Amino acid sequence: MSEAALLPPARHKRPGLTPRQERGFNLLVAGLMGAMVLGWIVSIADQLRERREAEPAGPTAARVLAAALTDPRASGTAYLADAPVEFLDELRGRSGKVEAVFRTPGASLTPPQAPAKPAPELSARYDTPSGQELVSEDFTAPRDPGIYKLAVEMNKATRSIDDLRVITLVPFAEKKEGRIGLYYLGRWPFESGAAPPRPSYANPAGFIEVTRENKDTPVSEHFKLADFLTKDQFDVWPKYLLLDSRLLDKLELVIQELQAEGHPVEHVQIMSGFRTPIYNHSGGNTAGRASLSRHMYGDAADIFVDNDRNGMMDDLNGDGRVDPADSEVIARAVDRVEAKYPALVGGVGLYAACCGHGPFTHVDVRGYRARWRGTGNG
Repeated sequence: MSEAALLPPARHKRPGLTPRQERGFNLLVAGLMGAMVLGWIVSIADQLRERREAEPAGPTAARVLAAALTDPRASGTAYLADAPVEFLDELRGRSGKVEAVFRTPGASLTPPQAPAKPAPELSARYDTPSGQELVSEDFTAPRDPGIYKLAVEMNKATRSIDDLRVITLVPFAEKKEGRIGLYYLGRWPFESGAAPPRPSYANPAGFIEVTRENKDTPVSEHFKLADFLTKDQFDVWPKYLLLDSRLLDKLELVIQELQAEGHPVEHVQIMSGFRTPIYNHSGGNTAGRASLSRHMYGDAADIFVDNDRNGMMDDLNGDGRVDPADSEVIARAVDRVEAKYPALVGGVGLYAACCGHGPFTHVDVRGYRARWRGTGNG
């Protein structure tokens, strides 16, 4: 190897530049290149930040479902996690204890203020008593009256909603000559066409069909369908019932208030729930019944706490007696509920023992405040 090959390669000198100028030129080129690289880094970082901000903060329904489907530990059937079905919580009321949704055929299942559904892929699946399955992509109630178990489905993954039933009503138009089938209902006060004084006194939208087989269906944590049936026509089935979910919600909230005040509540007796118009006017003891009773509209109940199930009000105030003062304990709990939840405002009536029954409290959700003391039946 020659001596020349061992020498370092000669630097290429740019013509017309002194060594000092060349060093300055090199620094300038390096600075420009560094600025370009820094600009690219900032641009990429901005794009990544914008993409992160555009994505939902938490896991989406699709991501939750995808994780369930791809998790090797998952069982053969994938179930939806809580996130995609949180919108159903509004159907459980402010108490969180309502377990039934009442809808006319084809009506939307979700509340008016809630989004139609949380994800385009989500649909409702109903199991009928006969074992058939119905699917509603727009979350509407089944067309045929009945009581349905509910599940939600997305991309063949399902989750059963075990504590919520969808009840499709029998339309009011099915009532002919005051009855449906063999069950007599009578006529509502403004059925003839006269204008009701308030919208809440208009004809009902429809009825719950109650059979021997479904009468024990839970409608909230403490109550079932049979609790609210009119006390007549004992051997006639099916029976027909009006029941407002707001009443259920209010009663559950009253129970919560009583318990928070130190009154254990194991059982609340519905002394009188729904009354058909024919029964309200002529059935049983009619003393004290109003001709426009809210009982005929399914949003009123006469109640008392009966933990020992002896058919009488318990001694709630602990004074050693069972009297209207115990009904006032319930009434004060109702006042607190209405103060917290004005949408549930309604009537409260205090009734003394009379005509074979003990004291009780009337509670309703008529939409405006009313208070009274009475005798007989609320």
